[in-house]
Amino acid sequence: MTEEKKQDTEKTNPVVEPVVKEEEKIQSITEMDEPVVNAGNPLNMIEELPEEIRKKLEKSKEDRKVNKKKGRKKKIDKKVPAGVAHVKATYNNTIVALTDLSGNVISWASAGMAGFKGPKKSTPYAAQIITRIAVERAKEFGLTEVSVMVKGVGTGRESAIRALNANGLIITSIKDITPIPHNGCRPKKPRRV
Repeated sequence: MTEEKKQDTEKTNPVVEPVVKEEEKIQSITEMDEPVVNAGNPLNMIEELPEEIRKKLEKSKEDRKVNKKKGRKKKIDKKVPAGVAHVKATYNNTIVALTDLSGNVISWASAGMAGFKGPKKSTPYAAQIITRIAVERAKEFGLTEVSVMVKGVGTGRESAIRALNANGLIITSIKDITPIPHNGCRPKKPRRV
């Protein structure tokens, strides 16, 4: 009779046995998929990279830690009342460098350094922002007046000059030093399409 009752209960409750099997399946799946779960985590992405790249990344992290521990002190002994602003405006980027009269760089900034990427690097807005960054750093050295040297034909050249003036520097002269060939190099042959 007990065997018949067991069979009756199994017939009435056939769901009990598959639930146990599914739990076992879930446990086995999670045990197998642990590396896949970690792969989704950006912190553990380094483990999946090739050994050479992983070593380089770890080495650069260690170097950054060492550099932070040393801690450089800023040398603001030198006062530079007058200087030169070099603006390089190309089709792809804009770079502003502020130097003293002998050519030693006081401060500089580029569009990529300010966080602009792709075609936004050569815009007038990017030139304005990076000029502000460079001027603020140069003011720590006491820079008040500059002569501007502009190189290149990018869209950021005029806005960089306006930004120099707007951020409190006195502009004494503006000179265009874009390199122009005087029949120097032989031009390329025309393309055959």
